[in-house]
Amino acid sequence: MTTETIETTVDDTTADDTTLAGPAAPAGNAEAQGGFDLAEVERFAFKIAQDQATATVGALGWLGDRLGLWAALAAAGPVTSGELAARTGLVERYLREWLASQYAAGNLRYDPANEQFHLPAEWAAVLADPNSPAASAGGYESIMGFYAAADRLVDTFRTGGGIEWGSHDPRLYSGVHRYFGPLYRASLVSEWLPALDGIVGRLRSGVKVLDVGCGHGSSTLLMAEAFPSSTFHGVDPHPQSVHAARTAAHRAGVADWTTFAVAPVTGDIGGGYSLICFFDSFHHVRDAVAAAAACYRALAPGGTLMLVEPRAADKVEDNTDVVGQSFYAASTLVCLPDALSQPEPATDSDQATDGDAPGRDALGGMAGPARIAEVLRAGGFGSVRVAAETMVNIVIEARR
Repeated sequence: MTTETIETTVDDTTADDTTLAGPAAPAGNAEAQGGFDLAEVERFAFKIAQDQATATVGALGWLGDRLGLWAALAAAGPVTSGELAARTGLVERYLREWLASQYAAGNLRYDPANEQFHLPAEWAAVLADPNSPAASAGGYESIMGFYAAADRLVDTFRTGGGIEWGSHDPRLYSGVHRYFGPLYRASLVSEWLPALDGIVGRLRSGVKVLDVGCGHGSSTLLMAEAFPSSTFHGVDPHPQSVHAARTAAHRAGVADWTTFAVAPVTGDIGGGYSLICFFDSFHHVRDAVAAAAACYRALAPGGTLMLVEPRAADKVEDNTDVVGQSFYAASTLVCLPDALSQPEPATDSDQATDGDAPGRDALGGMAGPARIAEVLRAGGFGSVRVAAETMVNIVIEARR
């Protein structure tokens, strides 16, 4: 895994005037010749049809998760709709249609000779095993929470208002927990923390750690289990998530050195911490510069701020892969509305810097490392770097 400074991620070159914002147009199309390209209409209509089909299939993916169908298919091997109905107690006619839809979407295999559907073991690791590093069924649950938020955004797009994190469909919170949990289990203790300068040794010796926007406590508990000599405190604005985190801490046997509290991510966070963490939550803050300054003040001398954020490039045109598509959508539906539900940045703030600094009015979920570095430096941090990255996340370290 490569460690690089923030500066190396910044590209100062500017695209020429012929650069397109989206995918390149086919060479020699009729529009470029002054006509109307019907082939391009057909291509784009098919692309939109695929988008709409994927959105619809996602709802059925959630239904399969909710009804335990993915787990049942993983355990059964090749089955007919009738055999699956017998195993699950569900209605065969509904299952027949659902199975066909998932085969058509490429999520199941089908043997027409025996009318049997099959979830291969490799695919089951993605959809049916919650302990797999590739577990992704929780993403379906998050998507249902996203859908539920869409109607409310009609008003916010017109008024500039926001939607508080704690006011969403409950499936959003459990889905986020299930989606990010496997990613954190795969990388947090084994890769991300060792990538931070000197942190593992300090955690073993015993220090204070704060996890801001902790949700159900996945990240907090992973650290607490690995480093019982340190004390960990998680804060989140959603009471039900904090309750779930406390319950999980007791179940994991780490409650003696791990606490959780209901608190806004922009509230008073105390002081004396050697490590402050934001796991996919820093972009939920409206005034990111003020938040960075608050973290700077709350850290003990030599302390570290760790931000885990979506793996975004610095330019919009470089974020067209599946990570960009997914996290731009999530940011528009949930993350940005949460940030904009918070008070506007104070113009006379003495906590940090210029009111026009990047990040004073919500970063968004795909800010990119260069913009985040500007925010952290505006908040007082001198040493900022990308410490690690995965297919989904980047890890940014800022030192006091």
